[in-house]
Amino acid sequence: MPNTSDTCDVAVVGAGPAGLTAATYLCRFLRDCVVIDAGNSRAKWIPESHNCPGFPSGVSGSELLRRMREQAMGCGTRFEAAEVEHIAAPSDPDGIFVLASGTRQWQARCVILATGIVDKLPGAPWISDAVACGAIRLCAVCDAFEARDSCIGVYGSARDIGAHGLFLRAYSDRVYLLPCDDADSGEDVRRAVDAGVQLLAPGVALEFDGHHCRSTSADGTRLVFDALYPFLGGSTAARLAVAAGATLSDSGEIIVDRDQMTAQRGLFAIGDVVSGLNQIAVAVGHAAIAATRINALLPMAPR
Repeated sequence: MPNTSDTCDVAVVGAGPAGLTAATYLCRFLRDCVVIDAGNSRAKWIPESHNCPGFPSGVSGSELLRRMREQAMGCGTRFEAAEVEHIAAPSDPDGIFVLASGTRQWQARCVILATGIVDKLPGAPWISDAVACGAIRLCAVCDAFEARDSCIGVYGSARDIGAHGLFLRAYSDRVYLLPCDDADSGEDVRRAVDAGVQLLAPGVALEFDGHHCRSTSADGTRLVFDALYPFLGGSTAARLAVAAGATLSDSGEIIVDRDQMTAQRGLFAIGDVVSGLNQIAVAVGHAAIAATRINALLPMAPR
């Protein structure tokens, strides 16, 4: 049985914007909180964000995380560098969660999953350099404003890229769909083409010249892009939640209630691991809601 004297109030898994915001709130509620993080926040990929509230001149993902981590530490948050591999749910409603990474274990009365999403990117050695300089962009909602009136490519399976191309058509009259396969393109691609988006032949090859991404289609068409958006899907750590008693939707997202709590009492999920709108502002909102609910759920500790 876990030793309750070694148990913290809340373990937060993940130190992206969602996890760090939750930790700050919890520690300001005077709750004992530990953040367990593998160091792979999606926000680290952001060269500069211009839609993050409070940063009118933009902020890099690494700088934003540095500031948010400093804020959480200033309230008393403890950090552990590890990748959580398993979460064991308590056998009774007032029991204790046990989180494990190899031989290491942590015990907590509540758990927040803030593990985010890992984007699937084209398998090329230059990907990180292309993302760092803005040649490849990961979120059209975040930065299409900066790509307006430029040459934009949308890369991915033919069945997935149509809606994204149509969204970007509002920002530029030079939007190209680059299908990496010959899958049935469906109605979304037809709507995009009708709106003026250009569809290239399937089987596109990508290159990077140090500043821009280039494409060569099977029919020999070559283009140079100011911004290339790959839409190849991604993966999450939803399996951790399922193993701990959460349930998933048909599309594989963790089901939560209005307070971000899963089907397992005391287990919460916030940020990109839950939301289809993968935005920093959304993640921060999830965190505030979950942390406030947890504070009300835990017994009051008078001073």
